[in-house]
Formats: sequence, C-alpha cells, structure tokens
Amino acid sequence: MNHPASPQKIDLFDIAIDNVTMAEAISRIDQLVLERRNAYVVTPNVDHVVKLQNDALFKKIYDNAALVVADGMPLVWASRLLGKPLKERVTGADLFPRVCALSAQKGYAVFLLGANKGVAAQAAHLLRQTYPGLNICGTYSPSYGFEKNEAENAVILAMLASARPDILFVGVGAPKQEKWIYHYRSRYTIPVALGVGASFDFIAGTVQRAPAWMQTLGFEWFYRFLMEPRRLFKRYFIDGAHYFGLTLGEWRKSRR
Repeated sequence: MNHPASPQKIDLFDIAIDNVTMAEAISRIDQLVLERRNAYVVTPNVDHVVKLQNDALFKKIYDNAALVVADGMPLVWASRLLGKPLKERVTGADLFPRVCALSAQKGYAVFLLGANKGVAAQAAHLLRQTYPGLNICGTYSPSYGFEKNEAENAVILAMLASARPDILFVGVGAPKQEKWIYHYRSRYTIPVALGVGASFDFIAGTVQRAPAWMQTLGFEWFYRFLMEPRRLFKRYFIDGAHYFGLTLGEWRKSRR
C-alpha cells in the first residue's frame, strides 16, 4: 500500500508543527493506525506554547509526537507574520468527530477516556447516532487526580487491554492528557492516541462551543472566557500576554 509522504514541518516557538490541512491530518492519522506503533498526536495552542517554555517533560512529549497540528488561530497568524504560513488551523475539537467519521468508514475501534462522570458515555451515544457503524469499544470518566492514582490507572489499562481500540481519545485537559498518554504508552498497545481537551463535552452538549463565525475569526477563546471567566482569565490574558511577547521575539529573530 502506498502511504502519503510525511508532511512538511514549520518551526514556531521551538515546536515543529506539521503544515497540514484537516484532510491531510486525517490521512496521516489513518496511516498511523495502519502502522500500529503506539503513536500520539498533539494539538498546540497558545496555552500549550506558554507551558512548553518552562515544562521540560511537556517539551519532550512534543518532540516525540508523530503528528503536531496547530489548534489555535494565534499560531496560524504568527506563522503568517513570520513568513512561514501554516495551511490552516486543525483543532482537536474538529479533529475528534472527523476521526470518528474515519473510524466508522474504516472499521476502527475507538475508546473515550476523560470528562466528568457520564459525559464520555453520552458523547459515545450521540457519536454512534451521527456515524452509524462507529465502534466505540469503551468509555471511562476518571476521578479527579486519577493520573496520580496507580490503582485507578491499572483499572484503565486493563480496560484498554480488553477493549483493544485502534484509536484512544483522552479528554482531560493539557498538559495532563499528553503526560498521561506519554507515561503509559509503553503499557498499552494502541496505534494512535490523541489528547482532545473538552471535545467530549462539546459533543455531549455539557459545554457549549463558540458559534462557527467566532471560530472562523479566531475568537473562540473569547467565547470560552465569557463562559468561564474566573477559570480562564490567566490562560487567555496573562498567558496571552506572554505569548504576544514570544511572538514579538520570534519576529525580531526573523528580521535579523
């Protein structure tokens, strides 16, 4: 079988981002499933970029990812400003249902790990209705702080071993989801894992996603801030200011 060539990389903020469209990202994930090598996908946004500056483990996880797609419009804008434009934004929230559509078409089994109690199961129910034939081989909503609970993680790993998914979606927020995938990837045999943040909540309807026009204009972050101002103020304003400084620094380097 002929596989598509590895995508071009764009270096931004010391992150090698794959310069792909949504369709190309889906094709690459399809290829990773067929390669069956415990790969994982990361989706950088402003929050990730800022965290990566001071988190060596998170940076190592990024450096070893099989696919890195730009989740945030500010990354796309920065790429254009710096003269190395990314083709488009590929968000985890958009990638999640599209990979489910691929899985229904190809017969891949998927597992949903994350969100609050009952949310993953509700998302699975709605996804099966949307994509007939989709094989969701299991769901599990872990307890708060589960990443430090070895007994609960043993249960999760046993569930994954029994379910044998082709694709694992982990929706517990960054960098927790990426660190969990990286830490446990040698203890499960799953071709591809993706950290998808609040995607289960979006599908289940427990969290409202921004209107399409706000997503298109790059203001989805502001909509989310309005929904949870106290929790998200630091991420979008303090970290956002840090990101602006990083972008300015990249621009100055490019001018030299």
